[in-house]
Amino acid sequence: MTAVDLHVHLAPAFDLADLDLPGIGRAGDGRLTADGNPLGPPALYRPEEAEAYLDRAGLDIAIVSVPPPLFQQHRSDTARWARALNDGLLRATEGRPRLRPLAYLPLEDPVLAVQEYDNVRTDHRFAGVCGPAGGRSASLADPCFGPLWSALDADRRLLLLHPGSSPDDRLDQFYLQNLLGNPVETAVATAQLVFGDVLARHADLRVLLVHCGGCVAGVAGRWQHGLDTGRPGVNALTEPPLKALRRVFVDCLAHDPSLVDQAITVFGEGRLVLGSDWPFAMGTGDPRGQVAHRGEAFVERVATVNAELALGLRDDRPSQYR
Repeated sequence: MTAVDLHVHLAPAFDLADLDLPGIGRAGDGRLTADGNPLGPPALYRPEEAEAYLDRAGLDIAIVSVPPPLFQQHRSDTARWARALNDGLLRATEGRPRLRPLAYLPLEDPVLAVQEYDNVRTDHRFAGVCGPAGGRSASLADPCFGPLWSALDADRRLLLLHPGSSPDDRLDQFYLQNLLGNPVETAVATAQLVFGDVLARHADLRVLLVHCGGCVAGVAGRWQHGLDTGRPGVNALTEPPLKALRRVFVDCLAHDPSLVDQAITVFGEGRLVLGSDWPFAMGTGDPRGQVAHRGEAFVERVATVNAELALGLRDDRPSQYR
């Protein structure tokens, strides 16, 4: 069976001469720049290095997405930027069947996110879609996202949520924007999906949280208790939080076997997939190693069967609530 890493990053291939993208340039080493600042590590711009990583890791396919430095959620030309990212990612992966792209959706603007999904919806070169979690994005409970959830539900398409930035400037110290802000922003976005009843109302929506779900597994019981005790603002839900979270996929990138085990308890064995965060330093070159303590048979299930479930290539509806 095909072994898949669902959390790999790649930069788009831009011909800047053909694009009108204010503030975007090119560094001497080929990296894109925003206002003169390079966006991401050099390997991000070398798809052949992503393929070499797959060989080293013993994997067949990488599901690739643009990384947070390229979200650029402050831009005023949001629609044009998203279109350029997606066209560029198709160019970067052209002729490389082992690298399957996710189309980027600008979740800071629900209307534009819906429009961009309409643009890519029938383009099956995309394995699914991705978008920024929390941070500068709009609340995923916003009713304006309704058409997007309905379309993704009908298509059984994957939505990967990746934290981009935290609005909390206290996290500028000690690299906390990444070490703490990223896991928290993932939890914020997930809470919006849970308490907005989005997951329960869209049973075939496939949501993947990176970094092993961030803080979600650690607060899931607290969310459930908030519903059970009728806390202010927590309305009646179609499904309680602990049940709704069984619909969510998470990657294995916890850097701690006990946290992987906790995620499995909350989300279920069938909801864990491989994710490396290549080529970033906070990732791993051996995503299988993150789950090796569970045994080889489980590692293979995570790499293959669970990946097919997340990508909508296998029907999981009979066993959805395991």
